[in-house]
Amino acid sequence: MGRGKIVIRRIDDMTSRQVTFSKRRNGLLKKAKELAILCDAEVALIIFSSTGKLYDFGSTASCEFGCGF
Repeated sequence: MGRGKIVIRRIDDMTSRQVTFSKRRNGLLKKAKELAILCDAEVALIIFSSTGKLYDFGSTASCEFGCGF
């Protein structure tokens, strides 16, 4: 039996939102790294937090903001 559907909505509490962002950011970066390794793909990921902080990932040195963007 699968999980039930959840409603996606904005988290109002700033602390909870930041914790959720941090956990999901780490998970997304891990998935991007795994995709690059398993599929031998060039992966670039750019994430901006609600405070404007930049987080990035590039699977290769040449891919760091240069994968044809």
